[in-house]
Amino acid sequence: MAFADEDRDLEQTASALKAWLALKLSVSAEDIRIEDLDSPLSTGFSSDTLLFDLVCMKDGIELREGLVARLEPEEYVMFPYYDVGLQAKVLQLLEKTDVPVPVVRWFESDKSVLGVPFYVMSRVEGRIPTDNPPMHDEGWIAEETSEQERTAIWWNGFEAMCRVHRLNWKALGFDFLAQPKRGETPLDQQLDYWQEYFRWGMEASRHPDITMALDYLESNKPDAQPVALCWGDSRLANQIFDGVKCVAVLDWEMARLGDPVQDLAWWLASDRCFSEGLELERLPGFPGKDESIARWKQATSHSTANFDYYFILALTRFSMNMARVGQYMKQIEIIDEENEFDYENLASITLRRALSEL
Repeated sequence: MAFADEDRDLEQTASALKAWLALKLSVSAEDIRIEDLDSPLSTGFSSDTLLFDLVCMKDGIELREGLVARLEPEEYVMFPYYDVGLQAKVLQLLEKTDVPVPVVRWFESDKSVLGVPFYVMSRVEGRIPTDNPPMHDEGWIAEETSEQERTAIWWNGFEAMCRVHRLNWKALGFDFLAQPKRGETPLDQQLDYWQEYFRWGMEASRHPDITMALDYLESNKPDAQPVALCWGDSRLANQIFDGVKCVAVLDWEMARLGDPVQDLAWWLASDRCFSEGLELERLPGFPGKDESIARWKQATSHSTANFDYYFILALTRFSMNMARVGQYMKQIEIIDEENEFDYENLASITLRRALSEL
């Protein structure tokens, strides 16, 4: 989830992109144009995203292509470190599969081009269900779709997630996602990361619910820990739809190896946060928790035995993310210092309720 870099000079950025793309395409800079360059404010809190059209003259014919550049953040708001190169590699490996993802055209590690590493991918046309405003309240899902269409959107997006969990991650080469220095198992590695995140990102005394949740997660680690590729940020708001068809799965910055039921848990936990956590009724047509769990189990052949554990982990992760968002909003003076948003938000409220339900 970064505000677009409002200090970025888009004219200067377009000029830099033009020179860089001319080299990539082996054409003269005079033969290409960058048009409609935009840095949307709605692209999240973790990285900077640029949308633009590349116009190129070839053999007297004007060719136009929509592209997206994903830039490493200059200031780490959401995560203690960030690796767009890893994201690009994940996407490139997924291009060989039935998981619909944008095609990565180029990755650039040299910071001299745009100031930070970045990658450029093809733009996929379609619409994205929104978090802001929440889809259960406003936007095209709430206002322009029937109950039957919402059901189809949910299941089609859900199936795209299930495809990730059916992949042979070893054969595809996703073993690079393992972090053995952090622990023996993928879960140990993940918990080590989130403990580090908590120490890095927030004051423990201000977040007793997260502290309680982390203690629970350390004390109740499941014995059986199947391993698969996990998307990491699995939700409708990270998918592009053409009508009711899911045509792209986005945002792989939290991709990891682990029990794939954690993606199911994140999918349902985030949906609960953006409905119950905001005191909104879920939209008619969206399938419920039990039906979704049963469908995932059937579609992937994976066990759901660890679902409740990973549901708490999902809400803990999301609460830490929202705490960082709240801190950043105070830093740039969108909210005042006395505001409680960093520890009283849609995720922390839902985490508190889920802990009470254990």
